[in-house]
Amino acid sequence: MFKVGIALTILGMVWLAVIFDEADKISDIFSLKSSDSTEIEMNFEGKDIGYYKIYLPEFSGEEVFVQILDQNQNIISDEIVETKMSVGYFNFEGGTYVAKITNLSNDQINLEVEFGDTNSLEMIIPGIVTLAGGLMIIIASYIKLRDYRIEQPDENIS
Repeated sequence: MFKVGIALTILGMVWLAVIFDEADKISDIFSLKSSDSTEIEMNFEGKDIGYYKIYLPEFSGEEVFVQILDQNQNIISDEIVETKMSVGYFNFEGGTYVAKITNLSNDQINLEVEFGDTNSLEMIIPGIVTLAGGLMIIIASYIKLRDYRIEQPDENIS
């Protein structure tokens, strides 16, 4: 049961990775001067969860402001990024969405932006497979360990 659990967990994790890798996404590298902004846009289909990933390779305390705008220019999500890498999620209902990134620091920064769909609706079955494998590992470990006894040596009393 333990080996089957490990196999199911690995299968589920690989399946999840393949689904996420096949999702629609855009990535680009930008160089922004102080107070400059840039935009990256993508057309989303259906209703699901989108994401953005901001990576600052030469991070030294800079701040970046990120806004996600829908097709009507309504703000869906906004965040101030103060770390080397940040990932944010938002719900979408189809249409063109824009990630607007603004440099809040006084220095020029280089950043990598990834913007796309998570394909979360397609991850339900592989998630269940991964969960089942994990539960099998836990149950098999419990069964093995519940009857495990450690013998203690007799105390030497002199």
